[in-house]
Amino acid sequence: MINEISASTLNPEKFIAEKIEEIRHAVGDGQAINALSGGVDSSVVTMLGHRALGERLKTVFIENVLMRDGEAEQVTGFFRDLGVTVDVVDARAEFFAALKGVTDPEEKREAITQTFYKRVFGRLVRESGAKYLLQGTILTDVDETVAGIKRQHNVFEQLGIDPQEAFGYRILEPVIQLRKDGVRKLGQALGLPNELFRRIPFPGPALAARVIGEATPERIETVRQATRVVERILSGRDAFQYLAILHEDRVTGMRDGKRDFGQQIEVRGWNSVDARTAVPTRLPFEVLEQMAREIISEVPGVVSVTYNIANKPPSTIEAV
Repeated sequence: MINEISASTLNPEKFIAEKIEEIRHAVGDGQAINALSGGVDSSVVTMLGHRALGERLKTVFIENVLMRDGEAEQVTGFFRDLGVTVDVVDARAEFFAALKGVTDPEEKREAITQTFYKRVFGRLVRESGAKYLLQGTILTDVDETVAGIKRQHNVFEQLGIDPQEAFGYRILEPVIQLRKDGVRKLGQALGLPNELFRRIPFPGPALAARVIGEATPERIETVRQATRVVERILSGRDAFQYLAILHEDRVTGMRDGKRDFGQQIEVRGWNSVDARTAVPTRLPFEVLEQMAREIISEVPGVVSVTYNIANKPPSTIEAV
C-alpha cells in the first residue's frame, strides 16, 4: 500500500532531499534514463533525477507526433535554460504503426504502453546501458488504474507486472506518494519556471487520448489544431485543465449553402484540485461562442463544437 503524502502536509525541501538520496542509493554508480514530456510530473522527476545523478541521468523527449504543436522545441528549451540536456528521439513511425486500426480505448492505451516501454524505451535502455527508468507516476494514476476507471500507461506493479521481466529494466517512481497539487509544490521548490510547474495536465497517451476511434495522422492533426485554439483562448483562466476531443461520428452541417457531413469537436474545461473529482469550468457564453467560431474557422472539416457539462464522476477528464 502506498503511503499518501497530502499537499497540505508536504515539506517540499525534506521530500526532495529524501528522494535524491533514494535515487542515488538505487542507481549506485550506474546510469538511469527518463522520459520528459513537459508535463509537471515528468518535469519534477527530471529535476529530481538531475540533482541526484547529474550527467549519469539521460533525459529524452520521445517525439511520438501525438503531442501539442511545437512541444519538443519548447520543452527542450525550458530545460536547456535549467542546465539539463534533453535528447529528442524520433519514434513517430513506431507509434502510428502501433495505433493503426485500433479503436478500442483500452487497446489503444495498451498499444501506446507497449510501444513506449518495450520498443522505444527498451531500445534506448540497451543503447545507454541504463538499468533504471525514472518516471512521474502519481497516486491518482494508481488509483484510477486499480479501480478500473482507465488503465494509466505508467502503472505496472499494482497490476502484478514486473517491469524488469516485461521490459528489461527497473522503474523508480519518486513522486508516487503525491497527487497533482503536491507535485506542483515540488516543482516550485525545485525552481521550475511557472510555465512548467503550473502547466495544465497532459495525458501520457497524449492526443491519442483525445481522439475517439482510430488515431490516424489526419485525426491527430485535427485535434492538435483544435487544442491550439482551446489552449490559446482559455490560457490564464482559473481552470485545472481544458482540452479538445475529436468525436468519431460524422455530424450534419452546412457549408456554402450545402449539406456537409463534418466532424465534431467537444471542448472540456475542468475545476479540480487533484483530478480525483472535477466539475466543469463555468465559462461565459461569449467565450464558448468564440471557441466554436475559431475552431470551425481554423480546423478543416469541423462543423460542430460542443461543451461538456457533466461532473467527474461519472464523466472522466480525458475521453479515452
